[in-house]
Amino acid sequence: MGASSRIRFEPRWKEELVCTLNDRSVVIELTMGTLTVYLPSERKWEASAPEWAKRDWGRFREELAAWCAQQNIPLQIDDGAWVSEG
Repeated sequence: MGASSRIRFEPRWKEELVCTLNDRSVVIELTMGTLTVYLPSERKWEASAPEWAKRDWGRFREELAAWCAQQNIPLQIDDGAWVSEG
């Protein structure tokens, strides 16, 4: 992966946030009732994320935190959060 590649974040129906990096995507929870993004903890991410994304938790966390700040959406890191292949 090129260091200059940015992760794209796109909300979609069913309270999901699609996170795309180099034409590959993962999906995490974006609740609409109380607008919040939930990112699995690093331990949960490494156990649940697709193989290609397992080692990129820090990068996803960093870029997601910046995106959430721009959108004024709280970000919660939670062991109960989920991640799936997009």
